[in-house]
Amino acid sequence: MASENGKKPNWFKNVLSGQNQPDLEAHIEAIDKRSVSEENIDPANEAVETVETPTQPQSFNLLSKDKQDKVSLDLIVSLENMLKDRQLILYKVNELQDQVGAANETIQRYIEDKRKTDLLILKKNEELEDVEDKLTRKQMSYDQLLEDYKSYQSAARTDFDQLSSQLEQTKAKYDKLNEETTNSQYESMIKIKQLEENIRSLEVENQNYREQYERINQEKAELMKTINDFTERMSISFSPFAKASDTTDE
Repeated sequence: MASENGKKPNWFKNVLSGQNQPDLEAHIEAIDKRSVSEENIDPANEAVETVETPTQPQSFNLLSKDKQDKVSLDLIVSLENMLKDRQLILYKVNELQDQVGAANETIQRYIEDKRKTDLLILKKNEELEDVEDKLTRKQMSYDQLLEDYKSYQSAARTDFDQLSSQLEQTKAKYDKLNEETTNSQYESMIKIKQLEENIRSLEVENQNYREQYERINQEKAELMKTINDFTERMSISFSPFAKASDTTDE
Protein backbone atom coordinates (compact mmCIF):
# COMPACT_ATOMS: atom_id res chain seq x y z
CA MET A 1 0.00 0.00 0.00
CA ALA A 2 2.91 2.36 0.71
CA SER A 3 4.29 1.81 -2.78
CA GLU A 4 0.90 2.42 -4.29
CA ASN A 5 0.49 5.59 -2.23
CA GLY A 6 3.92 6.67 -3.47
CA LYS A 7 2.88 6.31 -7.07
CA LYS A 8 -0.46 8.10 -6.79
CA PRO A 9 0.94 11.62 -6.41
CA ASN A 10 3.24 11.15 -9.43
CA TRP A 11 0.32 9.83 -11.46
CA PHE A 12 -1.88 12.73 -10.46
CA LYS A 13 0.97 15.16 -11.05
CA ASN A 14 1.54 13.84 -14.54
CA VAL A 15 -2.14 14.18 -15.28
CA LEU A 16 -2.37 17.66 -13.83
CA SER A 17 0.99 18.92 -15.09
CA GLY A 18 -0.54 20.41 -18.22
CA GLN A 19 -3.35 22.08 -16.27
CA ASN A 20 -1.24 24.11 -13.84
CA GLN A 21 -3.17 23.46 -10.59
CA PRO A 22 -0.78 23.57 -7.61
CA ASP A 23 -3.64 23.77 -5.09
CA LEU A 24 -5.12 20.51 -6.30
CA GLU A 25 -1.74 18.76 -6.06
CA ALA A 26 -1.26 20.01 -2.50
CA HIS A 27 -4.68 18.68 -1.53
CA ILE A 28 -3.93 15.30 -3.12
CA GLU A 29 -0.66 15.01 -1.22
CA ALA A 30 -2.49 15.80 2.01
CA ILE A 31 -5.04 13.07 1.30
CA ASP A 32 -2.24 10.56 0.55
CA LYS A 33 -0.46 11.43 3.76
CA ARG A 34 -3.72 10.89 5.65
CA SER A 35 -4.13 7.50 3.94
CA VAL A 36 -0.57 6.50 4.91
CA SER A 37 -1.21 7.53 8.50
CA GLU A 38 -4.38 5.42 8.50
CA GLU A 39 -2.42 2.37 7.32
CA ASN A 40 0.13 2.79 10.12
CA ILE A 41 -2.50 2.79 12.88
CA ASP A 42 -1.83 0.31 15.72
CA PRO A 43 -3.91 -2.91 15.29
CA ALA A 44 -5.02 -2.59 18.91
CA ASN A 45 -6.80 0.65 18.00
CA GLU A 46 -8.01 -0.65 14.64
CA ALA A 47 -11.44 -1.58 16.02
CA VAL A 48 -11.85 1.96 17.35
CA GLU A 49 -10.80 3.32 13.98
CA THR A 50 -13.26 1.11 12.13
CA VAL A 51 -16.01 2.37 14.33
CA GLU A 52 -14.99 5.97 13.86
CA THR A 53 -14.24 5.92 10.11
CA PRO A 54 -17.88 5.65 8.98
CA THR A 55 -18.58 8.75 11.07
CA GLN A 56 -15.92 10.89 9.34
CA PRO A 57 -17.37 11.87 6.01
CA GLN A 58 -15.68 15.29 6.29
CA SER A 59 -12.37 13.73 5.12
CA PHE A 60 -13.79 13.60 1.64
CA ASN A 61 -14.43 17.34 1.72
CA LEU A 62 -10.71 18.22 1.92
CA LEU A 63 -10.79 19.07 -1.75
CA SER A 64 -13.05 21.91 -2.58
CA LYS A 65 -15.11 21.31 -5.68
CA ASP A 66 -15.82 24.98 -6.11
CA LYS A 67 -14.26 26.70 -9.12
CA GLN A 68 -12.87 23.44 -10.54
CA ASP A 69 -13.00 22.41 -14.17
CA LYS A 70 -14.53 19.15 -15.39
CA VAL A 71 -11.29 17.14 -15.36
CA SER A 72 -10.45 18.24 -11.83
CA LEU A 73 -13.95 17.44 -10.65
CA ASP A 74 -13.72 14.00 -12.24
CA LEU A 75 -10.37 13.39 -10.57
CA ILE A 76 -11.69 14.57 -7.21
CA VAL A 77 -14.76 12.35 -7.54
CA SER A 78 -12.58 9.42 -8.59
CA LEU A 79 -10.26 10.02 -5.65
CA GLU A 80 -13.18 10.25 -3.22
CA ASN A 81 -14.61 7.03 -4.64
CA MET A 82 -11.22 5.34 -4.28
CA LEU A 83 -10.98 6.49 -0.66
CA LYS A 84 -14.52 5.31 0.04
CA ASP A 85 -13.69 1.95 -1.55
CA ARG A 86 -10.56 1.79 0.57
CA GLN A 87 -12.55 2.49 3.75
CA LEU A 88 -15.10 -0.12 2.69
CA ILE A 89 -12.30 -2.61 2.11
CA LEU A 90 -10.84 -1.77 5.54
CA TYR A 91 -14.29 -2.25 7.07
CA LYS A 92 -14.64 -5.60 5.32
CA VAL A 93 -11.14 -6.54 6.44
CA ASN A 94 -12.13 -5.76 10.02
CA GLU A 95 -15.23 -7.90 9.62
CA LEU A 96 -13.13 -10.69 8.16
CA GLN A 97 -10.69 -10.36 11.06
CA ASP A 98 -13.62 -10.63 13.48
CA GLN A 99 -14.83 -13.66 11.57
CA VAL A 100 -11.31 -15.10 11.66
CA GLY A 101 -11.20 -14.51 15.42
CA ALA A 102 -14.59 -16.19 15.85
CA ALA A 103 -13.43 -18.98 13.55
CA ASN A 104 -10.27 -19.37 15.64
CA GLU A 105 -12.38 -19.56 18.80
CA THR A 106 -14.58 -22.12 17.08
CA ILE A 107 -11.48 -24.03 15.97
CA GLN A 108 -10.10 -23.95 19.51
CA ARG A 109 -13.45 -25.16 20.79
CA TYR A 110 -13.45 -27.90 18.17
CA ILE A 111 -9.88 -28.79 19.15
CA GLU A 112 -10.93 -29.01 22.80
CA ASP A 113 -13.97 -31.04 21.82
CA LYS A 114 -11.73 -33.26 19.71
CA ARG A 115 -9.36 -33.70 22.66
CA LYS A 116 -12.28 -34.65 24.89
CA THR A 117 -13.62 -36.88 22.14
CA ASP A 118 -10.21 -38.52 21.78
CA LEU A 119 -10.10 -39.11 25.54
CA LEU A 120 -13.61 -40.52 25.41
CA ILE A 121 -12.67 -42.70 22.44
CA LEU A 122 -9.57 -43.88 24.31
CA LYS A 123 -11.72 -44.70 27.33
CA LYS A 124 -14.27 -46.43 25.13
CA ASN A 125 -11.45 -48.34 23.44
CA GLU A 126 -10.22 -49.50 26.85
CA GLU A 127 -13.76 -50.51 27.75
CA LEU A 128 -14.04 -52.21 24.37
CA GLU A 129 -10.80 -54.10 25.04
CA ASP A 130 -12.18 -55.19 28.42
CA VAL A 131 -15.39 -56.29 26.74
CA GLU A 132 -13.37 -58.11 24.08
CA ASP A 133 -11.36 -59.85 26.81
CA LYS A 134 -14.57 -60.85 28.56
CA LEU A 135 -16.04 -62.00 25.27
CA THR A 136 -12.87 -63.97 24.55
CA ARG A 137 -13.06 -65.66 27.95
CA LYS A 138 -16.75 -66.30 27.48
CA GLN A 139 -16.05 -67.66 24.01
CA MET A 140 -13.42 -69.98 25.46
CA SER A 141 -15.88 -71.05 28.15
CA TYR A 142 -18.53 -71.51 25.50
CA ASP A 143 -16.15 -73.58 23.36
CA GLN A 144 -15.28 -75.71 26.39
CA LEU A 145 -18.96 -76.12 27.23
CA LEU A 146 -19.68 -76.97 23.61
CA GLU A 147 -16.90 -79.57 23.63
CA ASP A 148 -18.22 -80.99 26.91
CA TYR A 149 -21.72 -81.02 25.49
CA LYS A 150 -20.53 -82.85 22.39
CA SER A 151 -18.74 -85.40 24.58
CA TYR A 152 -21.82 -85.76 26.75
CA GLN A 153 -24.02 -86.05 23.68
CA SER A 154 -21.75 -88.77 22.24
CA ALA A 155 -21.71 -90.65 25.55
CA ALA A 156 -25.47 -90.20 25.91
CA ARG A 157 -25.98 -91.48 22.36
CA THR A 158 -23.82 -94.53 23.16
CA ASP A 159 -25.73 -95.15 26.41
CA PHE A 160 -28.99 -94.65 24.54
CA ASP A 161 -27.95 -97.18 21.91
CA GLN A 162 -26.97 -99.64 24.61
CA LEU A 163 -30.22 -99.08 26.50
CA SER A 164 -32.15 -99.42 23.24
CA SER A 165 -30.40 -102.71 22.54
CA GLN A 166 -31.09 -103.93 26.07
CA LEU A 167 -34.67 -102.75 25.76
CA GLU A 168 -35.07 -104.62 22.48
CA GLN A 169 -33.63 -107.75 24.08
CA THR A 170 -35.85 -107.33 27.14
CA LYS A 171 -38.84 -106.72 24.90
CA ALA A 172 -38.03 -109.85 22.90
CA LYS A 173 -37.77 -111.83 26.14
CA TYR A 174 -41.01 -110.30 27.36
CA ASP A 175 -42.75 -111.13 24.09
CA LYS A 176 -41.43 -114.69 24.32
CA LEU A 177 -42.49 -115.01 27.97
CA ASN A 178 -45.83 -113.45 27.13
CA GLU A 179 -46.30 -115.95 24.34
CA GLU A 180 -45.31 -118.82 26.62
CA THR A 181 -47.62 -117.46 29.33
CA THR A 182 -50.46 -117.20 26.82
CA ASN A 183 -49.83 -120.74 25.65
CA SER A 184 -49.57 -121.95 29.26
CA GLN A 185 -52.78 -120.16 30.15
CA TYR A 186 -54.47 -121.72 27.12
CA GLU A 187 -53.19 -125.16 28.06
CA SER A 188 -54.19 -124.59 31.68
CA MET A 189 -57.64 -123.53 30.55
CA ILE A 190 -57.96 -126.69 28.46
CA LYS A 191 -56.76 -128.82 31.38
CA ILE A 192 -59.15 -127.04 33.72
CA LYS A 193 -61.98 -127.72 31.33
CA GLN A 194 -60.92 -131.34 31.08
CA LEU A 195 -60.66 -131.59 34.86
CA GLU A 196 -64.04 -129.95 35.24
CA GLU A 197 -65.46 -132.47 32.80
CA ASN A 198 -63.75 -135.27 34.72
CA ILE A 199 -65.05 -133.90 37.99
CA ARG A 200 -68.55 -133.74 36.62
CA SER A 201 -68.20 -137.26 35.30
CA LEU A 202 -66.82 -138.46 38.63
CA GLU A 203 -69.59 -136.69 40.48
CA VAL A 204 -72.15 -138.42 38.29
CA GLU A 205 -70.36 -141.71 38.77
CA ASN A 206 -70.06 -141.12 42.51
CA GLN A 207 -73.76 -140.33 42.62
CA ASN A 208 -74.44 -143.57 40.87
CA TYR A 209 -72.19 -145.44 43.29
CA ARG A 210 -73.92 -143.74 46.20
CA GLU A 211 -77.28 -144.75 44.89
CA GLN A 212 -76.03 -148.30 44.34
CA TYR A 213 -74.54 -148.31 47.84
CA GLU A 214 -77.75 -147.14 49.36
CA ARG A 215 -79.72 -149.68 47.33
CA ILE A 216 -77.34 -152.44 48.38
CA ASN A 217 -77.55 -151.33 52.01
CA GLN A 218 -81.27 -151.34 51.76
CA GLU A 219 -81.24 -154.77 50.17
CA LYS A 220 -78.78 -155.95 52.81
CA ALA A 221 -80.98 -154.60 55.56
CA GLU A 222 -83.95 -156.35 54.05
CA LEU A 223 -81.94 -159.53 53.66
CA MET A 224 -80.73 -159.37 57.27
CA LYS A 225 -84.26 -158.82 58.39
CA THR A 226 -85.34 -161.81 56.37
CA ILE A 227 -82.53 -163.94 57.82
CA ASN A 228 -83.33 -162.82 61.31
CA ASP A 229 -86.98 -163.63 60.83
CA PHE A 230 -86.09 -167.02 59.41
CA THR A 231 -83.64 -167.72 62.23
CA GLU A 232 -86.18 -166.74 64.80
CA ARG A 233 -88.75 -168.98 63.26
CA MET A 234 -86.30 -171.83 63.01
CA SER A 235 -85.35 -171.38 66.65
CA ILE A 236 -88.93 -171.61 67.68
CA SER A 237 -89.40 -174.74 65.59
CA PHE A 238 -86.36 -176.56 67.01
CA SER A 239 -86.89 -175.64 70.66
CA PRO A 240 -89.10 -178.84 71.65
CA PHE A 241 -86.56 -181.15 70.13
CA ALA A 242 -83.84 -179.54 72.07
CA LYS A 243 -85.63 -179.87 75.35
CA ALA A 244 -86.26 -183.61 74.71
CA SER A 245 -82.64 -184.22 73.89
CA ASP A 246 -81.57 -182.62 77.09
CA THR A 247 -83.84 -184.80 79.11
CA THR A 248 -82.54 -188.01 77.52
CA ASP A 249 -78.99 -187.13 78.24
CA GLU A 250 -79.69 -186.77 81.91
